[in-house]
Amino acid sequence: MSQFRHRCASIFGIGRAALLGLSVAALGVPSGVAAQTLAPAPEGATVRTSRNLGEAHQFMVAAANPLAAEAGREILRAGGSAVDAAIAVQLVLNLVEPQSSGLGGGAFMLHWDAAKRALLTLDGREIAPASATPELFLTADGKPMPFMEAVVGGRSVGVPGTPRLLEAAHKRWGRLPWARLFEPAIRLADEGFAISPRLNGLLSQEQALRADVRARAYFYGEDGNPKAVGAVLKSPAMAATLRTLARDGMDAFYSGAIAEDIVATVAGHAKNPGGMTLADLKSYAIAERPAVCHPYRVYTVCGMGPPSSGGIGVAQILTTLATRDLARMGQGAEAVHWIAEAGRLAYADRAQYLGDPDFLAVPVRGLLDADYLRDRAALVRPDRSMGKAAAGEPPFARRSQLLAPSDGVENGTSHISVVDATGNAVSMTTTIESGFGARIMTASGFLMNNELTDFNFAPSEAGKPVANRVEPGKRPRSSMAPTIVFDAFDRLFVITGSPGGSQIINFVAKTLVAILDWKLDPQVAVDWPNVGSRNGPTELEAGTEAEGWKAPLEALGHQVSVAPMTSGTQAIVLTPSGFLGGADSRREGVAIGD
Repeated sequence: MSQFRHRCASIFGIGRAALLGLSVAALGVPSGVAAQTLAPAPEGATVRTSRNLGEAHQFMVAAANPLAAEAGREILRAGGSAVDAAIAVQLVLNLVEPQSSGLGGGAFMLHWDAAKRALLTLDGREIAPASATPELFLTADGKPMPFMEAVVGGRSVGVPGTPRLLEAAHKRWGRLPWARLFEPAIRLADEGFAISPRLNGLLSQEQALRADVRARAYFYGEDGNPKAVGAVLKSPAMAATLRTLARDGMDAFYSGAIAEDIVATVAGHAKNPGGMTLADLKSYAIAERPAVCHPYRVYTVCGMGPPSSGGIGVAQILTTLATRDLARMGQGAEAVHWIAEAGRLAYADRAQYLGDPDFLAVPVRGLLDADYLRDRAALVRPDRSMGKAAAGEPPFARRSQLLAPSDGVENGTSHISVVDATGNAVSMTTTIESGFGARIMTASGFLMNNELTDFNFAPSEAGKPVANRVEPGKRPRSSMAPTIVFDAFDRLFVITGSPGGSQIINFVAKTLVAILDWKLDPQVAVDWPNVGSRNGPTELEAGTEAEGWKAPLEALGHQVSVAPMTSGTQAIVLTPSGFLGGADSRREGVAIGD
């Protein structure tokens, strides 16, 4: 055991398997541990390669749109840090991928400081305004509202956290001046950019967005059809907003004219107004959370803790899979059986125990307890699916609250992976929840989130309060799973994450299995068929080789669903000679660097 892992394990005195709920930033690393930037790939790595694989030697950025990735590379070339690049990427994504993220949403960030050997996580999740009540999404007769009726309008909008997160990260780890990071986005807002096929396609499918006067004028022509692929889209309103924030900082977002515009937009929706106030915006603060770090074979996998269920969910799936030799199994139905069964167990616990830790006691330590997970893994049979799994009874848990599942899939999320020239890394998943969020656009040029619909609509079940119910000042449970992996020598190795709603946990777990067990390069890994279970059917991605696994899985008792599963995973792997990057081919991203 390395000195780093020994130090981590000694905190609880329960061995290497107790790497749970720990902030590496709080632990540090003894000077005897090599501070090497590049981690060697495992023996046999990258045995399958792909045409779109990104390769670089100095730094790399992977993002869901080429213009956003190029903005990050521009900042890295100028000497910027990984955080500087991530900020530039996020600001450009607000323009070129408005359906997925932006100033009107929230984000989770993992940051690795190579010099200090410190990992810190920042929680920029949206919060419910002070006026929110547990009955927010109930109709007059006390029944939950239809989902889309709740989404569209101001009712579903949470107080945005992304702007404060970007500012806080820059204050800690930024190198370039704040205003410099806005230049790529301001250029695109002023000069325009070509509408991509993906944006055009999503606009074609969207109906509610057309009802918003500002959004309709921006995205659609006079005939009501979306502006064509290749048409140049300019945003004077967004350019003005970006210039204000570049000059005055994010205080100008949370108070003053922009804040007044946000409140008016949210409260002024004709059919479904919301209750956000200027006081809600002014009081917003990000939170520093302990990272969830856990062993997987010779690796240490670190992710986001509550209010995200992502880090714990990925940890539980991988811990179950660690009981089997997936490399020997190969990439077929047998491995998918184990991945799906591990997912059932993880999602059962997710539904019972995960939520905002500021409002309930989340048993993080118990959910990742080595003995508990060993007992859970023993429930998986190699010859038969368990069907629907029950939640376990981890140590240190309270079962006084229920948490019903919320399993929607959305297009309103994006992921950014960055590593800079000195080995600092960022894994950031960023969201406005549903595609195009609440379908309302501010006069300041950005869309607002519908994040409050990540709460459970019914505040109680079977006479018990639901832990993920709406409450003022509360952050809804998330599945976002930004992830950083360290190798057997505690060196930075993989930076990854994905959009995909509650399926994110399965998308990230699959990608890690593909890289760590099957030794696939990151492009092949992110493009490998999406599979898993959210404690319902075993889900196989339509239009991929996964369809061929349906019959053998059904023979094992799986109820199988074959459907599109649009991830957007970005992954960077460090090797002795530089960086390999993969950007999910299901979207429009690239992994680029120098």
